[in-house]
Amino acid sequence: MARNYVTEGKTLTLIAPRTVAAGAGMLVGAIFAVALADAAVGRPVEARRVEVFDLAKATGEAWTQGQLVYWDNTNFRVTTSASGNTMIGAATQAQASADAVGRVLLTGRVG
Repeated sequence: MARNYVTEGKTLTLIAPRTVAAGAGMLVGAIFAVALADAAVGRPVEARRVEVFDLAKATGEAWTQGQLVYWDNTNFRVTTSASGNTMIGAATQAQASADAVGRVLLTGRVG
């Protein structure tokens, strides 16, 4: 293995941009991840950048399986609206417009 290898990068220690609960999505610069523990603003927290999570979803939007989804960093939820938001992955299943939670495959894409 290369001597400069550090980690896979699936889980990172990030500084919480706001008070977050375990399971909450958060955007730190260009990195989107899901907090694995509760953390106060400005404190380090382990966060996962990839895999599948159930996350807060914008109601009023129906999702189709495989649809690209974005992080709304104002309302702290996932949306299908690209405008002003950060792409984080894709819906792994259809979601009804009334659903408050959506299942998302995080791609680990930065920016």
